[in-house]
Amino acid sequence: MRDPGRRSAEHVFFAVSALVMMCAAFAAGRLLSELLFSATGRPSETWRHVVSGLTGVFLMVAAVKAGHEILNVGKGHHWKGRRFLHETRGALDRIAHGDFDVFIDPKNYGPFSEVVDGVNKMASELGLMERLRQEFISNVSHEIQSPLTSISGFAELLKNELLTSEQKNHYLEIIETESRRLSSLSDNLLKLSSLESGKDSFSFIEFRLDKQIENIALTLEPQWGKKNQKVEAELDKLSLRGNPDLLSQVWINLLHNAVKFTPPGGRILIALRREGGELCCGISDTGPGISPEDQPRVFERFYKADKARDRSLGGNGLGLSIVKKIVELHGGRVDLASVRGEGTTFLVYLPERN
Repeated sequence: MRDPGRRSAEHVFFAVSALVMMCAAFAAGRLLSELLFSATGRPSETWRHVVSGLTGVFLMVAAVKAGHEILNVGKGHHWKGRRFLHETRGALDRIAHGDFDVFIDPKNYGPFSEVVDGVNKMASELGLMERLRQEFISNVSHEIQSPLTSISGFAELLKNELLTSEQKNHYLEIIETESRRLSSLSDNLLKLSSLESGKDSFSFIEFRLDKQIENIALTLEPQWGKKNQKVEAELDKLSLRGNPDLLSQVWINLLHNAVKFTPPGGRILIALRREGGELCCGISDTGPGISPEDQPRVFERFYKADKARDRSLGGNGLGLSIVKKIVELHGGRVDLASVRGEGTTFLVYLPERN
């Protein structure tokens, strides 16, 4: 019979060992995450905590599993634990150096399969983040390069002393338009970054949502009036607790898109009603519509269903991303319904109370 005192000492030893192992795993997870971020670029603070925490959990579980295998040397499992540690260490080393094309076959490791699945999932998610980062940089570079090329080219043409006053004014108008595009891109990027960082705190107050939407529609009257468009509003008198400044950006972006893509003489309908515990605002246009394959991606940053049309009208593909983020900050969601050649309806659902 084992000595109770010895059993108690063993329990204390294993408890202390587990605590030390946990601290070491999370410290190693944080260090590994920093190595990953140095190779891929630093994401938002939320993502940094998620990746660091997951990495620490994976390392801790791996250490516990490995320890269990090592303790079972007499049962013939030692070789499997060593092979698991060797391959996992190699995979994590590749990930730390920016190679996310990593896969470990979980069928080879029996009791380690859950940890292996975690490593594979981490590599896959980090690979996706890296692809999105590269795509984002490519899109930003393209959006900046286009107006800069125009500004540089027309500024060079203005040096020609033989230009007429009309030609000079035309070139100056182009330079001014492209400068506004750059300013809009910068403003939207900063706004989206601020929203996604979660660092800013937004105050929520009670206000009349129908009045806000009506005022914004009237503010945009010069735009839809110039195209002889008919704007109809069916707004129930509804109040909402939210941030008026942020939500005004939602209606401005959606109505601006509706005006932009609706042809002259077309129709725009704005409807606000209560549906269950939510307030629903629908903005419909009679524009060209969005194809089914494009619809799932319209809220992605820089995605343009009709790239040529969007560029000619000055869009930079960030408006709907901002709309989606603001609505989510209010606990709501955005849907769309569209038929090619018939028009598009964006539906914003917001909880009545936040």
